[in-house]
This record gives sequence, C-alpha cells and structure tokens, in this order.
Amino acid sequence: MERNDKLIGTWKLVSASSTTSKGEPSDSPYGTSPAGLLTYTEDGRVSVVISHGGRRPLPPLATMEQHADAFNTFLAYAGKYTISGGEIIHSVEISSIQNYVGKDLVRTVKFQGDQIILATPPTPIKGKTRIIELIWERLDAGV
Repeated sequence: MERNDKLIGTWKLVSASSTTSKGEPSDSPYGTSPAGLLTYTEDGRVSVVISHGGRRPLPPLATMEQHADAFNTFLAYAGKYTISGGEIIHSVEISSIQNYVGKDLVRTVKFQGDQIILATPPTPIKGKTRIIELIWERLDAGV
C-alpha cells in the first residue's frame, strides 16, 4: 500500500459533475450544489457523507414518499482505503446503501493545489454510462 500524506485530513465537496462515456455533460447524480465531507486518516480509514443539493426538511408527520426522498438524497459510507498508482480504493465496511458494504469503490485521484479530484470509472447510472467527478477542497484544521 502506498501512503500519501497529502491525502490525510478532511475535505469539503466543492463540486460534482457527470459526463457520459463520450465526454458529453450529463446531470449530476447529486443535483445542483451538493454538500459533502470526506475524511482520510493516517491509519487508513475513510468516511464520506454527501447531501444532494435541494434537499427539503422532513415535516413532523412526513409521508413514506418524503422519507424515501430523504434517503435517496443522502449518501454516507466508511471503511478502509488504499492507494495504488493514480487510484484510491475505498473498501466499504458500513454504508447508507447496504449494497456497497463489502465492495471496493475505485476512484482515480489527482491533486491540484489544495484540492483533490476523485473520478469514478465509467458506471451505469439510470440507464446511461457516466463518469462522476467530485472536487474536494482541504479544510483547515481549525475549521
């Protein structure tokens, strides 16, 4: 396992974009203006939370549909990570999406100043093959 000390810390989601496998822009699966935090620790742990843009608060007597929408617009997972070449592998141990548990989520990783760019491999999403690119910016320790 490679180690990259530039990765250690907490990152705030700056943007999420999606392109088709042909490079054409596509709707982001996280909506407009999503929020998120990503943390990498020295001992090889990762945690991720992403809240889709445009989420609404649940009313006191929320319907099943409103609960389903709240679930469908929030992603959280944690586990271990490893780095190999230009890729980072998140080995999921717990997730808001149970299907991710026990799976490896592979991302390309690029460093650009105080930002990291993580991109999925081409992935089928809602009938289209897409590449999702997330740009994260390092948070200061005091933030």
